[in-house]
Amino acid sequence: MHIFDGVLSVPVLVTGGVLAGAGVAIGLSKIKSDMTPQASLLAAVFFTASLIHVPIGPSSTHLILNGLIGLLMGWVAFPIILVGLILQALLFQFGGITVLGVNTFNVAAPAVLMGFLFRPMVIGDDAVKSSIGAAASGFLSVLLTALLVCISLYLSNTENFNIAAQAIFLGHIPVMIIEGIVTLLVVRFLKKVKPEILQISATNLHKPVLNKTN
Repeated sequence: MHIFDGVLSVPVLVTGGVLAGAGVAIGLSKIKSDMTPQASLLAAVFFTASLIHVPIGPSSTHLILNGLIGLLMGWVAFPIILVGLILQALLFQFGGITVLGVNTFNVAAPAVLMGFLFRPMVIGDDAVKSSIGAAASGFLSVLLTALLVCISLYLSNTENFNIAAQAIFLGHIPVMIIEGIVTLLVVRFLKKVKPEILQISATNLHKPVLNKTN
């Protein structure tokens, strides 16, 4: 979900740049050497998932997968998403350079929040709670990103804000649902075949049932 160049006011651009810069700095400080391949893969996934754009006024709609990235990487979502947005802006002119900070914050901040809120549920042994947490993370991350986009436009006194905000929210409702389903399916798959990605011990996921004997 990108805001295009020339839409936002200078104060919003500066504020978004500062917030995104802080998030990227925190994310980089938390990257360990063994996380680099996973971070690179998720940056590629984020880049690829958002290649198909449908313009919606001053923004656009597409798959984001920021909820999934937040669940897997936490604060590292900031540099991952920044790299993806830079490539999209340079290679395909999606979004832009001046709005890079705002777009990064709008997508990465909900990702980090989803990690904090739902990661404990996702990595737990309760399959139902894990599924709910994964689906909620995918759905709410897009909802919050859409909300932040609308706030960015509102603070910039964007012309026809009400029409743009309504279009952004309505246009992203299908994306919210799809992202919830995709995040749920990916988390289930990872817990079965690659639990260490979620920092879950395979032995804890497949504990043998001990029969109690008198």
